[in-house]
Amino acid sequence: MIPTLWAIGTLTFFIMRLAPGGPFQSEREIPAGVKAQLLAKYGLDQPLHVQYGRFLANAARLDFGPSYRFPARQVREIIFESFPVSAELGGWALLLSLLIGVPIGVIAAQRQNTAVDFASMGLALAGVSIPNFVLGPLLVLSLSLTLFLFPPALWTGPSSRVLPVLTLSTAYVAYIARLTRAGMLEVLRQDYIRTARAKGLPERDVIGKHALKLGILPVVSYLGPATARVIMGSIVVESIFAVPGLGRHLVNAAFNRDYTMVLGVVMFYAAFLMMLNLVVDVAYTWLDPRVELG
Repeated sequence: MIPTLWAIGTLTFFIMRLAPGGPFQSEREIPAGVKAQLLAKYGLDQPLHVQYGRFLANAARLDFGPSYRFPARQVREIIFESFPVSAELGGWALLLSLLIGVPIGVIAAQRQNTAVDFASMGLALAGVSIPNFVLGPLLVLSLSLTLFLFPPALWTGPSSRVLPVLTLSTAYVAYIARLTRAGMLEVLRQDYIRTARAKGLPERDVIGKHALKLGILPVVSYLGPATARVIMGSIVVESIFAVPGLGRHLVNAAFNRDYTMVLGVVMFYAAFLMMLNLVVDVAYTWLDPRVELG
């Protein structure tokens, strides 16, 4: 984890510095003396290698300093305050994706090469093909501004979560359905499944107690990066629906060249993804006894 986080932090640090503009550049030019004082206050007047060394030392202590946009607040404070909102949005979207995608994949595998299979996989392909920034406004236009069923924005109550969760989960429903179908097709051809059917077990028990446990392994592999992606992917959704999550802070920080905020959020998400991958590796040993961790 440490070399990977170092590489991610290093790339992010230098890419942000190479991008045009700066944290104190605006349409209204500030006096040169004030700008020099700001650069000195945040250490941006020092050589680049000195700034890089200070960044590595602070990152090792999980201290990214104050946000340039909100100088009275620490980056770490903003992350811990906003991440629960993004985590809730991503958690509901991932749960909905599993509840819908897994049954669709199982049914499609049981009825391979039938109209049900073709229809479900066609819908899955459509779900993957429609981007969030298109689906979100369409849902707002149809369900909020036309039918008045749900609020179009903000994060105020259960009803305000419906449209963001639907927008974010659509693509993951499609991915999970296709992965479940592929895994189930492979398992359903195994000898022990034919043996279970030959013994007269109901098809529901064959699928639920025997086939699904191994057929869902591709989905388990996908859940680690998918969880990080669904939370990180909420950046666009949070901007569309004005959700006060971490994604909006990252977007605003990138536009405003808020170096400390961008570095803190990127490093946080990178560490979060690595921990999720570790959890997935451990979960494999529970689902498939043939897999051992050395």
